[in-house]
Amino acid sequence: MTGYKKRGISGVLVNALDNMPVVVLSGMRQTGKSTLLVNEPALRKRRYVNLDDFNTLEAFRRNPENFLSTGDSITIDEAQKLPEILTVIKQFVDRKRRAGQFLLSGSANFLLLKNIAESLAGRAVYLTLYPFTRREISGRAKENPALVHFINKGSFPETKAKPVTQKEIMDGGMPAIALKEVRDSHVWFRGYEQTYLERDIRSLSQVADLVQFRNLLQLLALRNGQILKQSELARDAKLNVMTTSRYLALLETSFVIMRLPPYLRNRSSRLVKSPKIYITDSGLAGYLTAIKKTGLTGPLTGMMWENYVAQNLQGILASHYPEATLTYWNVQGRYEVDFILEIDHEPIAIEVKSNSRWQENDLTGLKAFLKTTPKCRAGILAYNGHEVLKLDKKLWAVPLHILLY
Repeated sequence: MTGYKKRGISGVLVNALDNMPVVVLSGMRQTGKSTLLVNEPALRKRRYVNLDDFNTLEAFRRNPENFLSTGDSITIDEAQKLPEILTVIKQFVDRKRRAGQFLLSGSANFLLLKNIAESLAGRAVYLTLYPFTRREISGRAKENPALVHFINKGSFPETKAKPVTQKEIMDGGMPAIALKEVRDSHVWFRGYEQTYLERDIRSLSQVADLVQFRNLLQLLALRNGQILKQSELARDAKLNVMTTSRYLALLETSFVIMRLPPYLRNRSSRLVKSPKIYITDSGLAGYLTAIKKTGLTGPLTGMMWENYVAQNLQGILASHYPEATLTYWNVQGRYEVDFILEIDHEPIAIEVKSNSRWQENDLTGLKAFLKTTPKCRAGILAYNGHEVLKLDKKLWAVPLHILLY
């Protein structure tokens, strides 16, 4: 077993506990939430209970007030297993509001977030734990990311980090794979898929046909990084649009997919207004598209690199800029930028290229965005090379391993 790897979000989590009576930590199953809650030094003094244990769950169900009335700061893992406990928590908070009273965690948040929205409005803050970032795997979670350095100082730090490899992308950020706790990642992902379908989906929602649901998930993986056209997806999956919409919501609320909304602050009638779709973990995306067996080649290569950057950016933003937004920009038939990071109302545009060399036409979308968005802090071409280049006043070419450092 690998020792505990510190997560970047731990600082945000502790700060939230210092200010709010209820903090909710959600995320994709098996991203390491329980490990963080048990091993993070700042959380060790809290009383910890896991409702995944049947006996504990039954004891809580019979007399939740007895467990919550001790006055201790309590962490409740897999809290969605007992949604009615939220009403009791609300009563405790209203009776005596105290920062850090309750830390709730859960993967399958179908019921959890719905009930929190109704019961704990104004009392809870929500955080998401994403798969491991490259920084966390390398043990650099305590250090400021290169993005923070760039925002504060206008330059990128020097680093001895190695370039991103295809193997890293294919492994993704699920702890069991990223920390090499299993020998055959394909077997692990197959079990993950089966467990997710059987344990989460079937127990928490109505899926009429698991085969169709699995086909939809695979079709989404093949559309990874593309603009979502729901009617086309429904047609290819042989589902009606309403069922497709429900399944998409199911996948999103369980953190298996993430929809990236468009950046719409520019004035253009041709701006694309549909979201882009990503699988939350590049390793899972590779498994679902069978790249694990065939190797990373052909038209899916760029998609997988983009997916890997998306999940790393989400992890970095969640850990250091939780109020920031991640979007994309597309002027139909003309320009596109993969990612727009909006931090304090000042966007940073990022275009991803998997090649070790870049060409002038790779900058077209970034230049167009900079021209139409005066408040843009910088346009960054992220490529798999070695040299940081300042190409213009706000235009940079930055190696991926430095951008994600």
